[in-house]
Amino acid sequence: MMSISEQCDAVSRQLVNARLSAQPLPDFPVQLPETLEQAYGIQMASIGRWPDEVAGWKVAKLSEADQARLKAERLVGPAFKTSVHTIELGKSRVMPVYAGGFAAVEAEIILELGTAVSPSENQYSDEELIDIVAGVYCGAEIASSPMAVVNERGPTSIVSDFGNNAGVIVGPEITDWTNKVPGFVTATVTVDDVVAGSTPVDAIVGSPLQALRFLIQISGRRGIALPAGTLVSTGAITGVHDVQLSSTARVDFGPLGWFEVTFEPRTPLHHS
Repeated sequence: MMSISEQCDAVSRQLVNARLSAQPLPDFPVQLPETLEQAYGIQMASIGRWPDEVAGWKVAKLSEADQARLKAERLVGPAFKTSVHTIELGKSRVMPVYAGGFAAVEAEIILELGTAVSPSENQYSDEELIDIVAGVYCGAEIASSPMAVVNERGPTSIVSDFGNNAGVIVGPEITDWTNKVPGFVTATVTVDDVVAGSTPVDAIVGSPLQALRFLIQISGRRGIALPAGTLVSTGAITGVHDVQLSSTARVDFGPLGWFEVTFEPRTPLHHS
């Protein structure tokens, strides 16, 4: 019988191979992790296998039921360097997603760290977190997985599979961000000319800063350093909006600007 670590390694191999080969997975391989600790073990093994370096992290808030069950407020997953892109106002970007799997777009606030954060058990105040942040941007997370059921299987499935992340788009900068009040702008996501979600954006020192605090805490426990320049995608504002390969999504932050995303099938990566 395989040990927990051997099981995690076996699951990691299957998840990574599915992404590298861009082949759909009908369901979570082997046994779904029972704990977030096991899921993060799979994630760490997969980061070590992936032929790219981590450029940032996505943070997502769990449902109240999952928070109570798993004793965690949020989850995190890596965003890799070649999947992070900047975009100008009014422009369009093509992003690869997994054909036959899961694909969605989410409007998010993106934070950029100006100083490195070493792994520690320090409890950061809002003022200390504000000092760490070099820039704040309107943006989007592209969520995609070879598993169409990745979200249905719950947080341990999502964490295991790179947080269901397939890319981060960094759009217009938000200046004077420490003084923004809740609802300072409304984010609207339109998919194929239909409004998929529209929600006032929280103050940056509210939920987005809380997402950064959570990332720093969990990274400290995992022994992960956050270098200067790390990007943090802080959570879906208007929801998780499914897209097809033919879809055009517009992410609109009102007077701050908008951009569009279209989608193409992810092609296999050749890993030497």
